[in-house]
Amino acid sequence: MFACLERFSTVAPRYDVVLCDVWGVVHNGLVAHAAACEALARFRGGGGTVILITNAPRPWPWVVRQLERFGVPGEAYDGVTTSGDVTREVVAGRNGGVFHIGPERDVTIFEGLDVRFAPVDEADYVVCSGLFDDATETPDDYRDLMARMRGRGLFMVCANPDLVVERGHELLYCAGAIADLYGALGGDVLYAGKPHRPIYDAALAKAAAARGAFAPRGRTLAIGDSLRTDITGAHALGIDGLFVSGGIHAEELGSRESASMAALAGMFATAGITPDAVTPRLVW
Repeated sequence: MFACLERFSTVAPRYDVVLCDVWGVVHNGLVAHAAACEALARFRGGGGTVILITNAPRPWPWVVRQLERFGVPGEAYDGVTTSGDVTREVVAGRNGGVFHIGPERDVTIFEGLDVRFAPVDEADYVVCSGLFDDATETPDDYRDLMARMRGRGLFMVCANPDLVVERGHELLYCAGAIADLYGALGGDVLYAGKPHRPIYDAALAKAAAARGAFAPRGRTLAIGDSLRTDITGAHALGIDGLFVSGGIHAEELGSRESASMAALAGMFATAGITPDAVTPRLVW
């Protein structure tokens, strides 16, 4: 059974390190959630370490600049780890032409790397960072492209395993939805971000650098609004998970302010994963 929390302060003393999701918890893709930022800052003020861990398909300095634009204060975190960082490591270790699926703004993921871009019929592998136009397209628009890729046996690096992301109160498809479609066709996919281990290893190393030592797993908490990535990743890592119900699952759960207990129980049962605790929004 999961605990229901109104305030993070009631459990904060149990932890030394927080690995906190960004979209849906710290901001909504347009503006910062002030209460969440305050909660993380107060946790740090008490000696805790906060690493923001995100499936953004960009290098971490880009995410820091975005956080600044949205009004997220630097006092809210010690560092940022992104799926874009992990993707860059994979790309740096591979040779051949890259076919990039994603919007033009995501090409920052390749900056500084020796990359040769190629059309899909000539590429050696694929990097998917999102949809070409997430405002108008859906994964169904990519079925023919995925079939062509599968026919060539192309390997795909998914730079953002999220299925959807919240922008304001609108849900937009992410690279994970495309990668899952490719995987369903039998395609070979490497997922660079949550819930997979590489991004967590990078985040824990960054936390250890900030603290001067690794924190025990029992004193490390993951916070996020996605069962599929944040909570699944936490449990696989052997750490506690705090589920923010007012994020991407809010409509399914009945309310951003107070989720239905029956809806929560049903969602967890269907997903086969239960968080250690649930809170509508991250507040101190």
